Amino acid sequence: MDNENEVRLVRVDYSNLDDIIGLFPTEQQRHYVADNIYSLAEAYVVVMEGGHVFPFGIYAGDTPVGFVMIGYDYHEPDDDIEHPEFMKKSYLLWRLMIEKDQQNKGYGRKAVQLALDFMRAFPAGEAELCWVSYDPENEVARKLYASFGFEEQELPEGWDEVPALLRL
Repeated sequence: MDNENEVRLVRVDYSNLDDIIGLFPTEQQRHYVADNIYSLAEAYVVVMEGGHVFPFGIYAGDTPVGFVMIGYDYHEPDDDIEHPEFMKKSYLLWRLMIEKDQQNKGYGRKAVQLALDFMRAFPAGEAELCWVSYDPENEVARKLYASFGFEEQELPEGWDEVPALLRL
């Protein structure tokens, strides 16, 4: 059995799919992040359209405690929004959620560090930037990402989430 304190990312596959889609944030946080099943459906669509996406379960030892999803060169091809330059050939920390009963244990912080380490290995291609976006009222996300050096950008036209960038 793995060390209970070891936090690691495990690719979502059939062996852990049910565990990951069964994780939920607090009721208050549910409007900040999509359900994991929706995120996995999005991942499927991106892959079917030739894109790059990496969904991971966040584990503390053998216990699933959250979900993180990373994209590369991501944009929604059929929307009418002009995409900012920073989205091109960059990594996206697309989703991050920690199970409601597993919060305030440092798992989110460790998962962000592991996700950044993964991106810095350039699994889908070289990149200078990583970006994330979050609800402007989500102070927990703002503080977490700022602690890693993410810098907020102006709200692009048509966006309802604040983008923040980090040099890889």
